[in-house]
Amino acid sequence: REIVSRSVEGPIVRTTYAAARTRALADQLVRWQSVGGTAGEAAFAPKLRDLLQTIPHFRDNPGDLLLLPGYGEPDCANLVAILPGRSSRALLMAGHYDTVAIDNYRDLAPLACAPDELAQALLADLQRREISPQEALARVDLESGDFIPGRGMLDMKSGLAAGIAILEHLAAQPNREATLILVATPDEERESRGMRALRAVLPGLLAQRGLAVGGAINMDVTSDQGDGAVGRAVYTGTIGKLLPFAFVLGQPSHAAYPFEGVSATLIAAEILRAIEGNPDLADTGAGDVAPPPIALEMRDLRTGYEVTTPDRLWLAFNWLYHSGTAQDRLGQFQHLVAEALERATTQFAVNARAFGELSGAARPQAATPRLLTFAELRAAALTDPVAEADFAAQEAALSHVDNPLTLSRALVESLIECAGLTGPAVVIGFAGLHYPPASLDPQIEGHAALLHAIQKAEAAMAAEAKLTWRPYFQGISDMSFLGQPARAGDDVVAANTPATRLIDRPAADSLEFPVVNIGPWGREFHQRLERAHAGYAFDILPRLLVQLVTAYFDKKQA
Repeated sequence: REIVSRSVEGPIVRTTYAAARTRALADQLVRWQSVGGTAGEAAFAPKLRDLLQTIPHFRDNPGDLLLLPGYGEPDCANLVAILPGRSSRALLMAGHYDTVAIDNYRDLAPLACAPDELAQALLADLQRREISPQEALARVDLESGDFIPGRGMLDMKSGLAAGIAILEHLAAQPNREATLILVATPDEERESRGMRALRAVLPGLLAQRGLAVGGAINMDVTSDQGDGAVGRAVYTGTIGKLLPFAFVLGQPSHAAYPFEGVSATLIAAEILRAIEGNPDLADTGAGDVAPPPIALEMRDLRTGYEVTTPDRLWLAFNWLYHSGTAQDRLGQFQHLVAEALERATTQFAVNARAFGELSGAARPQAATPRLLTFAELRAAALTDPVAEADFAAQEAALSHVDNPLTLSRALVESLIECAGLTGPAVVIGFAGLHYPPASLDPQIEGHAALLHAIQKAEAAMAAEAKLTWRPYFQGISDMSFLGQPARAGDDVVAANTPATRLIDRPAADSLEFPVVNIGPWGREFHQRLERAHAGYAFDILPRLLVQLVTAYFDKKQA
């Protein structure tokens, strides 16, 4: 059936009943504000359970609709909806329900989770003042009625809405072959604790029901500033992410006598120069190119003013990769930092000698620079049970710290004090959760089955939407933990990550299955003008995914 409605500015919009239903679901999900770390996030899963209980299957089979323990405070649950069919092999559809904060809506923050009202307010704002080219595009988008704004509308409640619409569609088929599992998880925007908690219980849950997961579809988003050619994407893998840090110790000195010490600033600057945006460090393996590492933080750790050179500086880098291992990256980082440390201290010594010749001033002999991994620092500092207990107590006292860089920096500094480490020295390690890369391998039978189903769905929808195939989803996501078991290099990451909370430890029985990302597209997610392309998110995407599910469970293709 076709429905006729009007957008904010009045143009006629034609859509199908199914698309209108998906749009209504997305609107409802967005109106349930669920900013990460708030009471709204904790309340979301029970509300979603109540919504799904209106589907006749779940009303009659409440045991197929589960709220499973999540994590921490506030206590957030994972929702799992199991729609059984004749097949014991299931497809899993995944999405997260947490969002980033609404502060950047500024005066429109009260409307951030009310899509229709927000669209009118944003248009009024964009129509009454001078605007940038990017804002001009947003104005055109909103006037057309083709894009729907709202916090989480793009990232990623429109994707969840598509999953729910598919669940409703399949639940109405009494003799279905397909077995579908929809999961909605919290905390993706911070540390993926929701998905990691689900990963731990999923093997036992499926074993109880005699089910196995053959593959998974994550429904996260793509940003596209063009016509959607990039956004209508199938990602057959996801990028990996590391947060390597360098904690730099110099030998401080009075600014009038700079060469009585060793410059921590120069050491840090050489490290930054060696790594910041260095294209030689961009991962070009496995048929794709990842961005090079970039600094997320560089700071002098003093809290007051003195006419003294800095004692300690901290650097942390975002490093995306998709081939090799985390251990490979640590080795590469260690080599670059060692070269930078040598280069900086050598140059400072050259400068000291030259100044000595000018002034006749003598300079004390500098200590030999040292480079330690965090694992080596920890071994040097925690030499007895008392020291271990004290460090554990300090970590517990810092459990409220949400910023992984702040938490890691504090823990490293504590061990530096405990070990009595002095400069010039650099300690390296990982300051955040490791997101492993993942990719579909067509040489593996289970992976090939999912690939073939996607290709068949693409062919069925070819007249309506041309899809773009891309090897790696470029934003970090729950895909790094869904269907991904322990892998080479995990122990090295764990040994060199200061905060226990930021160490991912997959259980030995963690399930392994292929995961792809097929989700909505839009523009400026996380920003004030976040908006989803309505035609794709609410019409094309759900029908594409129904075609995929149908093809996957077609016995003739099995």
